[in-house]
Amino acid sequence: MNLLHNPSFKWQNIDYVCVDMDGTLLDLHYDNQFWLEYVPEIYAQKNAMTLEQSKHKLYQLFEKEKGTLNWYCLDYWSELLQLDISTLKSHKAHLIKIREGVVSFLEYVQKLQKDLYLVTNAHQDAIQLKMKHVHISHYFDKIICSHDLGLAKESARFWDLFSQEFDIKKDKTLFIDDSEAVLQAAKGAGIKYVFGIRAPDSNQPEKELENFDQIQHFSDMINLT
Repeated sequence: MNLLHNPSFKWQNIDYVCVDMDGTLLDLHYDNQFWLEYVPEIYAQKNAMTLEQSKHKLYQLFEKEKGTLNWYCLDYWSELLQLDISTLKSHKAHLIKIREGVVSFLEYVQKLQKDLYLVTNAHQDAIQLKMKHVHISHYFDKIICSHDLGLAKESARFWDLFSQEFDIKKDKTLFIDDSEAVLQAAKGAGIKYVFGIRAPDSNQPEKELENFDQIQHFSDMINLT
């Protein structure tokens, strides 16, 4: 579905804007390359195995933890794989890119005087690394890391805790994320305006979310009434 075809969305109905980081504000290409290519490469070298063997093993481990805090926790993977994941992430930092139209969108939200929150599952070290490279942290009233609340965004309970902790009114909240599982959790918890991202990774084909309106470019969000 296309956001521009949704007549129910009006900025005057929104008081709180919550946006995800990876795959939403930032191109998911960095994370996909890091976890699916670079980490298996380093792990293969360290453990004297082929790249194919490394990928087979790691992809199984990744799949087991998807949707949990462990999946997003750099400390967890550093200990499990015996690799310094935070340092390795900095090796590929040149791939960290902000998505087209994001800065204009953030400035627009500020102009509208909406409360603006970055709500991410990313580990604190990953947040610091990425904000250092894209310089957008100053736009946010708060940066909320799911690790601080003890639940991943895939849990409906996360959204209950989030709204209570920061006094967010769910029926006045816009939330944008690239993960269908996260979007489903937010919608199930009562977040009224929930939108997906059509192309989280600029190097991968667009993905269609049947149950959610999707944003092609953040410029689409500007001047909607």
